[in-house]
Amino acid sequence: MADKTLQFLDIPRTDPEKLPVEVRTTQFREIYVSFDPKSASQQAGRCLSCGNPFCEWKCPVHNYIPNWLKLIEEGRLFEAAELSHQTNSLPEMCGRICPQDRLCEGACTLNDGLGAVTIGSIEKYITDEALKAGWKPDLSHVRQSGHRVAIVGAGPAGLACADVLVRHGVKPVVYDRYARIGGLLTFGIPPFKLEKEVVETRRQLMEGMGVEFRLGVEVGRDVTIDQLIAEYDAVFLGMGAYKAVKGGFSGESLPGVYEALPYLISNINREIGLSEDFVNLAGKRVVVLGGGDTSMDCNRTAIRQGAESVTCVYRRDEDNMPGSKRDYKNSREEGVEFFFNRQPIEIVGDGRVEGVKVVETRLGPPGPRGRRLAEAVPGSETIIPADAVIIAFGFGASPADWFETTGIACHADGRVRVAKDPSRAFQTTHPKVFAGGDMVRGSDLVVTAVFEGREAAQGILTQLGIASASRAA
Repeated sequence: MADKTLQFLDIPRTDPEKLPVEVRTTQFREIYVSFDPKSASQQAGRCLSCGNPFCEWKCPVHNYIPNWLKLIEEGRLFEAAELSHQTNSLPEMCGRICPQDRLCEGACTLNDGLGAVTIGSIEKYITDEALKAGWKPDLSHVRQSGHRVAIVGAGPAGLACADVLVRHGVKPVVYDRYARIGGLLTFGIPPFKLEKEVVETRRQLMEGMGVEFRLGVEVGRDVTIDQLIAEYDAVFLGMGAYKAVKGGFSGESLPGVYEALPYLISNINREIGLSEDFVNLAGKRVVVLGGGDTSMDCNRTAIRQGAESVTCVYRRDEDNMPGSKRDYKNSREEGVEFFFNRQPIEIVGDGRVEGVKVVETRLGPPGPRGRRLAEAVPGSETIIPADAVIIAFGFGASPADWFETTGIACHADGRVRVAKDPSRAFQTTHPKVFAGGDMVRGSDLVVTAVFEGREAAQGILTQLGIASASRAA
């Protein structure tokens, strides 16, 4: 009988199949096919069940990865789903969009030559298949406390906070200015990475758990923060970071130059039927500036819109590009051309964008954040022809006008100040108001927003005098 502990030697790492390029670039649908039960079991069985699981510690929410891999190997799907939800409020989404290559899979012991366990794809498989089979979170043991908490923002931080609170008998009421839940999960991340039906399924699940959503309601316009503070026992802010980072060079205001997020939102709105008014780059020579996840989303969206060409410009080299390696590979497969070591210094055009002037760069010494600085090479300027330019340099904090009058203090860069003391986790300078996610940390991953939303919920529970365990479901 074969030694199951050596299964990783006999069964190589296998990722789910991808749709062919000629198919996937004509539609805004997810490109990865799901595992079947046999494949999921085989891939999960490659796990070594390390005594000190590096994958678990590298995961921002510290998922019980080896444990639910073992359950999937044994075919115990519902138990795996319950365990997965003990640490992650949105596992089916994180399984799709987390950069596993630099998180759990990057830390996998088998990543040193034998091929990391396909953790992300199995995480996605668990919730998808469990829901199809009729699984729902078991809240039969939950006793209602009578407490109510307002949550501002239905993005990953707000949803995670609501998930933990409702599991402890607290009634979450989630306010969001958009017509659908999800925040950037719905309106920022393209459907070819995360189909919007997945987010809507999570909404139905959470409503069944007792979470109430009040959508199309903007705090500061339709309801005041003072009203929420007066009506609820606590308020959680999970409003994200939406202020686009500018390049600071001339030509950014030319017609044909677009910010990344409005561009992505306009396309998604059209895809989900909320609006037909969108930025259409069909037939255009598109240049995307930036090397992060958002720029990859813009690259691949423009390809699907039928752009004549898409060129992505990044000031450092390929190894130092911050975007997901998986999305970078998919971008290249789908026809995106990359210009590395190029720094944009001007967008040129007479009345409309005609090109991007760039200068070659070389990597110098590390800067204040430890990353090597891109230094311009004198006399190396060239112009990349363009009919449209998308600026994807990231996002900064966008504090609301009412923060100051409410007594919610921010850092100099606009991020909300929160307590680091575990007994007041993520409490702002207003004692009844908590915050988490991008508006606290700065623009980051979905999974880190989930973590902070969950931790803030623990802080709220502590303040309300409700006992809880930090990783309880």
